[in-house]
Amino acid sequence: MEQLTILETHKTPGIKSDSSLGLIEIKGRSNPENPIDFYKPLLDWATEYTKNPQKKTELSIQLEHFNTGSSKRILDLLKKLELILLTNNEVQVNWYYFDEDILEAGVTFQTMTKIPFKMIEVN
Repeated sequence: MEQLTILETHKTPGIKSDSSLGLIEIKGRSNPENPIDFYKPLLDWATEYTKNPQKKTELSIQLEHFNTGSSKRILDLLKKLELILLTNNEVQVNWYYFDEDILEAGVTFQTMTKIPFKMIEVN
């Protein structure tokens, strides 16, 4: 399975995923005009990855801001990764936050999945 790299822009986050390491990173601002199209490559990658995941998968999310459409796609990603737990493998989300709004969003996502979250404050 291949790595996925999407370069960061002023409206979209950078995305890196490496199936051999079980790592996924989303970083930046997520305000794409069409979140469905933007996140499709990552969601497709995640669908394939969940068929043969590493023993431990780590998703790091460090978003300064994200719109409602992006929020829905992030939840879609979390739900896909949650399937890995059914195979007795580990998944962890590292949720980086700069302010209370981003922290609260992370807490909300955590309550919507069975994946453990680690909340990490960024100064």
